[in-house]
Amino acid sequence: MLRFVYEATTNLNPGQLVAMEETRGRITVRLRAGAVADAFVPPLNAALERFVGQCTWFQIWRGQIISAATPDRPLIVEFEVDPEVDPRACVQIREDRGMVRLHVCPEVPAEVLVRALNPALENFLAGGQWFQLWQGEIVTMESPGSAAA
Repeated sequence: MLRFVYEATTNLNPGQLVAMEETRGRITVRLRAGAVADAFVPPLNAALERFVGQCTWFQIWRGQIISAATPDRPLIVEFEVDPEVDPRACVQIREDRGMVRLHVCPEVPAEVLVRALNPALENFLAGGQWFQLWQGEIVTMESPGSAAA
């Protein structure tokens, strides 16, 4: 099973707003508790760009496998601060070929965002268009024995 899990925490280095860790079938993203989207989105996007650039996660779009190395339209995952997002919803996920944008309410604190984001990402990944290449193994939503399951 694939999981992208966000946590709000105070257990980050001083001044650090974002930390990411990848294991088999799971990405854990820790956000500084108390920080709002306006503050953590720029370092989060930088961390996501580095992560996606490692080419360990892939999107399947209409039969084509897309990664950060796809020449005509590489895979990009980014957050966008969007004042049009309803603060009660906190997040809207929009996907196209090679592009995943997560629109978030600007003033939402990390603690509130993770409560809305985690179930939204679980539903998003359940669509079956994603897989991870982990130490030579292809991990999908159907993969048994995942550390994330």
